[in-house]
Amino acid sequence: MFLLAALGAAAHADGGMTRAQVKAELAEAMRTGNMLAAGESGMTLRELNPQRYPAPVVALGKSRAEVKMELADAIRTGDILANDESGLRVNEEFPQRFPAQVVAAGKSRAEVKAELAEAIRTGDMLANDESGLKLNEELPRHYAKARAAQAGSPRLMTAEAPSAAGRAAQ
Repeated sequence: MFLLAALGAAAHADGGMTRAQVKAELAEAMRTGNMLAAGESGMTLRELNPQRYPAPVVALGKSRAEVKMELADAIRTGDILANDESGLRVNEEFPQRFPAQVVAAGKSRAEVKAELAEAIRTGDMLANDESGLKLNEELPRHYAKARAAQAGSPRLMTAEAPSAAGRAAQ
């Protein structure tokens, strides 16, 4: 029983915050009104009596000119919702009316196919279940040769180099 009490006290001692930190946090909550009010309302003191507490700092938004400039740009590029129920943007609904979207160059088809073949060979792809594991983690025996080939090739070079140097010295 003493052992259980000691373990419970040790777990409780690892709470993370010191007494001074808790006191400082309480004082800040009292100062700003971020404490629950007494009763069953579920509201904070600030919500019940907003005149008693300083107003929260509000981040400045965009100016009217900035908003108008963004709107004009969105209209010019068609990046606004179409006036129908399709849910498409105007440039998606009428692509011929707007300049083509610039797409960043990606990998070529051959590069993607090579990456896929390598991932299949090494099992470096997600298993077809809910485990979240890769195939080589879920089935390590199936992919042992691929791992050995990947890990073994640098070892072979380092293992051969000293023996060749040793032979030259002999």
